[in-house]
Amino acid sequence: MINEPPVRFVSRLTRDTLALIMAGGRGTRLGHMTLWRAKPAVPFAGKFRLIDFPLSNCINSGIRRIGVLTQYKAHSLIQHIQRGWGFLRGEFGEFVELLPAQQRVETSWYAGTADAVYQNLDIVLAHEPSFVLVLAGDHIYKMDYGPMLAYHVEHEADITVGCIEVPRARAAGSFGVMTVDPDWRIRHFVEKPQDPQPLPGSEDLTLASMGIYVFSTQFLRERLIEDAHNADSRHDFGGDVIPSAIEKYRVYGYPFRDPASERPAYWRDVGTIDAFWESNLELVEINPELNLYDASWPIWTYQEQLPSAKFVLDEDGRRGMAVNSMVSGGCIISGAYVLHSLLFSNVRVEEGARVVDSVVLPDVRIGPGCRINKALIERGCHLLAGTTVGENPARDAERFHITQGGVTLVMPEMLGQDIHHVL
Repeated sequence: MINEPPVRFVSRLTRDTLALIMAGGRGTRLGHMTLWRAKPAVPFAGKFRLIDFPLSNCINSGIRRIGVLTQYKAHSLIQHIQRGWGFLRGEFGEFVELLPAQQRVETSWYAGTADAVYQNLDIVLAHEPSFVLVLAGDHIYKMDYGPMLAYHVEHEADITVGCIEVPRARAAGSFGVMTVDPDWRIRHFVEKPQDPQPLPGSEDLTLASMGIYVFSTQFLRERLIEDAHNADSRHDFGGDVIPSAIEKYRVYGYPFRDPASERPAYWRDVGTIDAFWESNLELVEINPELNLYDASWPIWTYQEQLPSAKFVLDEDGRRGMAVNSMVSGGCIISGAYVLHSLLFSNVRVEEGARVVDSVVLPDVRIGPGCRINKALIERGCHLLAGTTVGENPARDAERFHITQGGVTLVMPEMLGQDIHHVL
């Protein structure tokens, strides 16, 4: 029997929804990786960017009116969206609209997520949506937003918050955490607590916010205006707007679950270098939780027109090969060995080099005889012949950055290569 793909929840609800993607954050926990780019612009999974996931979720859900709110070092993010997401037709009311911080209302930049929407409230209202879907621009997951919108309407909710069970240790200081009653009405919400409240019956898990919120438009307008006039507010959805609404209004949690198993679905916040490295390498496994080969839910992106990956030389000691790895277009592995690694586009690995347990971002050159182990090599690095990474922690610490999880991050600047040409 052929398994039919699930029917998507495309309806008037999705057509009448405006999605707003929060893409202005610095992503400070990623450290060096966000020195020159906003976190949503960080590459992921060989050829994508983080922001491609919420954008693709919108398109696949039937939501084709999307605003992307940008602020911090947004050039590469804006360039990516312009190049890869210009296929929607304005004549049909479809768009991906860039909303950079431009001091439309105040004389300051975006102070928080709620303030970012408030400063663009006139644009939001001009589109006349029935619902506003607020999304984080830097999380990895596949989700049909239609059922969440239907849940919001069925529960006559004022706010619906997407939530997922995560380990308490991972949530500490990183996610908003909530408690709900048996009907999933939120009774308590704390933004990024250091000691998250455990789930009933499980000391190791907590219920975390996914940074996904559904609002009825008029309700959102009223709350944003109220928050903007509150001098004590940080003007953040998770820190201020949602906690202040719980007592007076109907605020519900929407559990994000795999419809086939009813277990928590795949969702990752790659907020640290260790999490980024781990999430990428999960994809090289035989059956990863995140299926990028799912034709029923494609992830859309802009990609350069590159030739297929090539593996050359076939002699003992100089055989070009990759095992249990993902290798993107434009890569050439010439007499080198790649094991359990992910190579992004246009990477060259030269003769005699060995790359193991590593994530290599685009446009990297790994010279002859290099040995790379448990590393993250940033875009544009050129590793000279014989360079070793991940074998001598003390020596690596003098040149590179080593994470708590033992991943060695290599940046062009650490190699004395000024690819950004800053004067």
